[in-house]
Amino acid sequence: MSKNTQDQVISLSRRSAIFSGAGAAAAAVAVPLAALGTAEAQAATAKGGPVSKTASTITTRDGVEIYYKDWGPRNGQPVILSHGWPLSSDSWESAAFFLANNGFRVITHDRRGHGRSSQPWDGNDMDHYADDLAQLIEVLDLKNIILAGFSTGGGEVARYVGRYGTKRIAKLGLISAVPPLMLKTADNPDGLPLEVFDGIRAGQLKDRGQLYLDIASGPFYNYNRPGAKPSQGIIQAWYSQGMQGGFKNTYDSIKAFSETDFRDDLKKFDKPTLIIHGDDDQIVPIKASGIASARIVKGSRLIVYPGAPHGLTDTHKDKFNADFLAFAKS
Repeated sequence: MSKNTQDQVISLSRRSAIFSGAGAAAAAVAVPLAALGTAEAQAATAKGGPVSKTASTITTRDGVEIYYKDWGPRNGQPVILSHGWPLSSDSWESAAFFLANNGFRVITHDRRGHGRSSQPWDGNDMDHYADDLAQLIEVLDLKNIILAGFSTGGGEVARYVGRYGTKRIAKLGLISAVPPLMLKTADNPDGLPLEVFDGIRAGQLKDRGQLYLDIASGPFYNYNRPGAKPSQGIIQAWYSQGMQGGFKNTYDSIKAFSETDFRDDLKKFDKPTLIIHGDDDQIVPIKASGIASARIVKGSRLIVYPGAPHGLTDTHKDKFNADFLAFAKS
């Protein structure tokens, strides 16, 4: 990345926040399309065969292999945690470990094109993300789910509810999440201008590795704030997860998380919903996201972490784990 380009990307991030299988194969399990509800069948976009499953992956109807982890007691209430861009299920490992040790069955998955999942050229959008999640839920036959998403994962959760409803859901969580809409539009004046996201795309095309280092070492965890004490371990973990994702998949996902309008999806939330957001989130500013979502989702509970960054599940993990556990047990 040239000095000029790097300065532009860093400037954008400071100004408005850059974008405010293992184990032996098990017997295949097939879930025919007919097993889905009417709305789910209509929403399923793939026209291939049944969903198949191994010990650590499912293969979707359109042939995408989705890696997942399944931790904790099998009889525990299921918790599904959806990760942010451009990360993987590894980003949830602290919370997943904590919740599994408290009796919950915790499932985390690598979104298509991210982590250890396969890297399809097409389908890197919220509708496909939600369909993949629905197929994972179906093949594992999960019910009474606590479904939560971080950042882009919050968009995946919202679109899942919009397309599939809440018949399998007990509670919902939006953590530093991108809904209702990140992009600034005429009817969304608090969003971020398109130039911000164009800047990320330009940075990824020029030097993806440097872009990811700039994000992880700066605004994602507020390590660019005075007095901050950066953790090289956290920075390197973020970078390694991001670089494991497919180039085109993570590139396309920028449009998915920034331009998808989730306002109608949020109106379909009819289960207890916890919204957690930091008021110093430089990536997904709270006014256009957490606060706006809380206004749309009836009866939701918004917890604001004073001074917290976007990546609060790491920087404020003890508080987050305690708050989420209390919500899960309530």
